[in-house]
Amino acid sequence: MSSFQLNPLVIAVIVGMSVVTYATKAGGLWLLSRINVSDRVESGLKMLPGAIIISILGPELISAGPAEWSSAAVVLLVMWRTENVLLALLCGVAAVLIFRNMM
Repeated sequence: MSSFQLNPLVIAVIVGMSVVTYATKAGGLWLLSRINVSDRVESGLKMLPGAIIISILGPELISAGPAEWSSAAVVLLVMWRTENVLLALLCGVAAVLIFRNMM
């Protein structure tokens, strides 16, 4: 049986990052509740999660193979039909695992 020890510095960094992430999100929500947001800004904020995902996965997809491109098609289809980013991502992960085993 292996001995597993937690490094206090690692735990402190993880907790610190969690606090900063929460504070940033809560601060942003608080700020947006205090100001009048135009319809254009609101539309942009609604599109932001998808844009972030595309900016992360897009460069990876350029050098990807058929399994990854097929999975991207699954993600687009699920997103188009459900408009649910989380469900589309979960289906994409499952699809890439399935397609990599098939191809």
